[in-house]
Amino acid sequence: MKKRLRVLTLFLSVIMMLSLLSACGGNGNNSTASTDSGNSGSSNGGSEPKKDTITALLPPVTGNFQARFTEMEKEFNEMYPNLTLKIEPASWEDMTQKLDTQVNAGSPPDIAWIGSTGLSKYAALNVLLDLNPYLSDEVKADYDAVPLQSFQLGDAQYGLPAYMEIHSIGGNKQFLEEAGLDYKSVQQNGWTYDKFREAIAKGVVKNDKGETTRYGFVFATSGVTSKDYLGIMAKSAGLPEYFDKDLKYTYTSKNFLGLLTSLRQLIDDGSMPKELSSIDAGKRWNMFLTGQTMITGKGLSSFENSARLNNEKIKANDGSAVANSIEADYIVLPVPTFNGADYVPTSVVDGYIALRGKKDPSEEHKQNIALAMTYLSSGQVAANYSSEIFTTPVTASARALEPAESFERNADNVAASDIMKSKAIPARTDIPTDLAAEAIKIETEVIIPKLQALLANEITPQQMYDAVKAAATKSFGADGVVVD
Repeated sequence: MKKRLRVLTLFLSVIMMLSLLSACGGNGNNSTASTDSGNSGSSNGGSEPKKDTITALLPPVTGNFQARFTEMEKEFNEMYPNLTLKIEPASWEDMTQKLDTQVNAGSPPDIAWIGSTGLSKYAALNVLLDLNPYLSDEVKADYDAVPLQSFQLGDAQYGLPAYMEIHSIGGNKQFLEEAGLDYKSVQQNGWTYDKFREAIAKGVVKNDKGETTRYGFVFATSGVTSKDYLGIMAKSAGLPEYFDKDLKYTYTSKNFLGLLTSLRQLIDDGSMPKELSSIDAGKRWNMFLTGQTMITGKGLSSFENSARLNNEKIKANDGSAVANSIEADYIVLPVPTFNGADYVPTSVVDGYIALRGKKDPSEEHKQNIALAMTYLSSGQVAANYSSEIFTTPVTASARALEPAESFERNADNVAASDIMKSKAIPARTDIPTDLAAEAIKIETEVIIPKLQALLANEITPQQMYDAVKAAATKSFGADGVVVD
């Protein structure tokens, strides 16, 4: 039955795109991407479609994703015998560097994997292809609206989403119950900062010497996670974006000062480590698995599986579990709300973008890029990797199929994740790239270093707020920032 569904899906995909292929023209060259060096404008006189190669640079989205590349290339060629999909693997560590090197050299892959927040970066370099002319309404309708919009800027559709996840926080079920926390209610209804502050204080455990052996809450704030803590919490503090609808910079609002005051307060309470500014993603997860914190962040649905796998290693007593770790059931939780604001989740939408080199590719090649990107982001391919990272697919075609592997999930976690996703807001497509670039500059040069100083108790919340406000006013002018 599974095989029949898969074949049916592939057949429907071919039918949806057949009208696009019939209108193809040009030679399909994108620098070295095409295997056919025919003259521009040739279409083989209306006979068989010309041969073409589409290249893709992709990271290890799951443990099995890259292992399936050969199978995926073969299957795509079976769907479109005139087309070759050539996938180059990259590690998470060098994915961005590889892509940027190829972009700067003028010979990027046709398709590359990025987080949707990086879209404006490549748009500013003028290397993105608008896929709108090459995606039928039927194909677009397969994708959920919010993640699809995350790869739009203005009216242009520069890519397709692979998945949407929510940056949440996660708790140890046993510790949550010991602290008397009704976590199921929190999963369904959320919690305010005051309720959250009270809850994590109850999760603190000290030894006979008064030393903290378990914190209520730990969040990674060092290295690549240096901006995550503030950015994720800001979403639900009345600051969902750097700019409001009038394109005024929002971190000059009193809500920003209120958020900074609250984050510092959690450390002063003793509910978070004084050394928070030095805790990176690896240490944060290690502290969770070894019972040194009740709640950890940032979290993803896949962390449930990571904890489960470590539990199995502990039970097997084979020495492969994390050193000194304990069995821990991971519970998905939303971040709290601040300043009386509504809950706004931080959506993580990763996926595929279409790129051009020094020479604009032919219309035929653009059509073929759209075919390959649709294949990679929907149907069986998407069903497989979505299952492995414990997330619900963002396409109807993937949701209709059984994945290659299925995993047992905590039903409460699934429900909580779905509730958080239902509250995700569409990506802003109206923010000009020059404003976005200036905001990122302030983030890099002012917000991140000042946040580290605040967490280390070297400056006060007011001092950080004043520094950010001064930088924003200098960049955007007194009329370009929020004053309340």
